[in-house]
Amino acid sequence: MKDSNTKNVKNRRSFLRGSLATGAAIAGASVLGERNLIARENRRLTRGDAAVLKFVAAAELIETDFWVQYAELGGVTTEPVNPYQLAFQNLDSDGQQYITSNTLDELSHAEFLNAYLISKGEEPVDFDRFRLLPSSQADGAQDIGRLTNLMQLKIDTSWYTRYRSTTNPDFGATFAQALPALFARRVTGIPRTNADFGPADHIQAIANTAAFHFASIEQGGSSLYATLGQKVTDLEVLKIMFSIGGDEVAHFLEWMDFAGNAVQPPVAPVTDPTNGLTFPNFNAKPNPLLQTNLIFPVPCEFISPDLPRCAVIRPTGPGQIDALGAANFLIAQGLFIGQPAEFTALLIAMAREADEAKRDC
Repeated sequence: MKDSNTKNVKNRRSFLRGSLATGAAIAGASVLGERNLIARENRRLTRGDAAVLKFVAAAELIETDFWVQYAELGGVTTEPVNPYQLAFQNLDSDGQQYITSNTLDELSHAEFLNAYLISKGEEPVDFDRFRLLPSSQADGAQDIGRLTNLMQLKIDTSWYTRYRSTTNPDFGATFAQALPALFARRVTGIPRTNADFGPADHIQAIANTAAFHFASIEQGGSSLYATLGQKVTDLEVLKIMFSIGGDEVAHFLEWMDFAGNAVQPPVAPVTDPTNGLTFPNFNAKPNPLLQTNLIFPVPCEFISPDLPRCAVIRPTGPGQIDALGAANFLIAQGLFIGQPAEFTALLIAMAREADEAKRDC
C-alpha cells in the first residue's frame, strides 16, 4: 500500500473496535433501562404498527451484529492496516470508512427503533440471550459472542442482474445468479484466523465475497422497508419506515458500486488458490446484465406493465422481500448456522406477525 493511502486512512474519523463491539451489544439492551421515557403524546401504536417496528428492529439488531464483525477487521481502526483492509482498499480507497460508517448507521437504526418502541409503551427487541456464536480468531476481532455467522455464507447474487434488468419480480420475473459460485457453496466473508490474511489472492477473494454480501443485505433492506411501509397506519411510523428505508437505499447504491469493482480490472479476474473460488472480469464479454458501471436501478415494469418503465427499488410486492421473505433470506444465507432452533423460530414468528399488519384508514 502507498504511504499516501495509509495517511489518508489514518486521517479519517477513527472508531475503536471496542466501542463498535460495545455498541452492538447494547443496541438492544441499552434502552431496556429507559422505562421512564414519557409516551409521546400518549398515543399507542396499533398492533400492526408495533409488529412491523419490532420486526425491523430485529433486522437492524442482526445487521448491526454482522456489520460490527466486518468493521472490527475491515473498517477504520487505530491499528496498522491489515491485509483484509488492504483488499478492501483495492476495491475502493475509502472502503474502510464506508464499512465503519455503514456499521454506525445500523447501530443508530437499532437503538432508535427500540427507544421509539419503549416511548410508545411497547417492549423493545432483545436478542442478547442468543449472542452465542463464536468470533473470528484473527487479530482485530473481539472475542465475544455473536448473533450471526459470517464464516459459512451462501450469497444470493441475483440482485445484481435484477437491478440491471427491465423486468420486475413483482410481476413474476426471475433472475440468474451473477456469481453462481457464491450461491453454490459456503464461503467466509471475514478472515477466520490470521492464516486467512494470505496469500494475497485468498484474502482478496474473502474481501470480494464480503463486498457482494454487503450489497445483498442492503438491497434486501431497501425492499423490506418499502414493502412493510405500505402496511403501517400511523403517519409518524410511516415517516420512520421511509426515512430509515431511504438510508438503506443509500447503502445499497454504494455497495452496488463496490461489488462491481470486485469483478473488473485491476482486481478481477482473481482466483482463491485455497478453494478455487473465482471472481471473473464481468467486462471481458459485454453483457448488460453484468455491466459493472450500472449502479443505478434500470427502469423497469412498475405498478402495471401498461405504464411506462420506471427506475424503482424492487421488489416491493407481497410475497417477495416482505418480513417472512426477509427472515427466510437471512436464514438461507447461513447467518444463523450454530444458533438454536429457538432463535429462527422466534424470527419467523415476528415476521409472520409483521406481515399480518394492515393499514387502518
